[in-house]
Amino acid sequence: MKTRQLGNTDMHITPIGFGAWAVGGGNWAFGWGEQDDNESIAAIKRALDLGINWIDTAAAYGLGHSEEVVARALKGRVDHPYIFTKCSLAWNEGDTQVTNSLKAESLRREVEGSLRRLHVDVIDLYQIHWPVPDADLEEGWSTLAALQKEGKVRYIGISNCDVSQMRRAMAIAPISSCQPPYSLVKRAAEKELLPFCQENDIGVIVYSPMQSGLLTGAMSKERVANLPKNDWRKRGEEFQEPRLSHNLALADKLSEIAVLYNRTPGEAAIAWTLANPAVTGAIVGARSSKQVDTIVGAAEFRLSSLELSEIEDFMKARV
Repeated sequence: MKTRQLGNTDMHITPIGFGAWAVGGGNWAFGWGEQDDNESIAAIKRALDLGINWIDTAAAYGLGHSEEVVARALKGRVDHPYIFTKCSLAWNEGDTQVTNSLKAESLRREVEGSLRRLHVDVIDLYQIHWPVPDADLEEGWSTLAALQKEGKVRYIGISNCDVSQMRRAMAIAPISSCQPPYSLVKRAAEKELLPFCQENDIGVIVYSPMQSGLLTGAMSKERVANLPKNDWRKRGEEFQEPRLSHNLALADKLSEIAVLYNRTPGEAAIAWTLANPAVTGAIVGARSSKQVDTIVGAAEFRLSSLELSEIEDFMKARV
């Protein structure tokens, strides 16, 4: 699997990385329902065996559980992948709610927790999960820069931010990567964020390229209606009408193109994000080894200019 250099780092990452949000389970406000740890571990191992060389997780996913599962999956492996994780969403013991904090004391406590759960001495990429509260951004970014100098993390990045916040962070220390939501359904990053990152040699790893499963071809109105109560998607706006019907129609369109290459709609959706020259890699979640097999082909799948135009025309016709 070919690799791409991530921004100003010395890391060369595969076009897709394993996203470990869903493997955190359903015991927090943004969980994906119950998840079998053995299935999660099998999925991670399968992804790595097929050539994926990075994993993106976060302390908040399952309130630390995702990081613990990642560590279990990597135990004993010689071909250790890059590990990316995030901070700024904290919680109290016994509480399932997370709160935003960019205070130095909180972030330092978080990094120690992540290092312990992941069983590593250094984190390859440490990211501010949400730059909230905005007034504390400088304190939070200064703390990450200090952690980098101390050798606890190799590189630092920021997620869910805008260009003005990136400019403020860059005045303190370089940004190695940015992690925005980006898919055929969520395209706000195209206006300013992606061009800014490209101009400033900032790596971009996009999340939810399949819009949380909506563009995989495996979703349906019936399945959405039967999502468990502890799956955050049940209340997600893209899973409600009239957006749901629009998104499922888009998945059908992607299926028409993907089937010509023996690919899945999800792989076509991911390939669409990777076609943007500003995007270094896409974070792709999977909850089983079977799901990994349906998406890993996106790393080498390239949509033609004609197919990209066809998708664009479809989107415009349904606005």
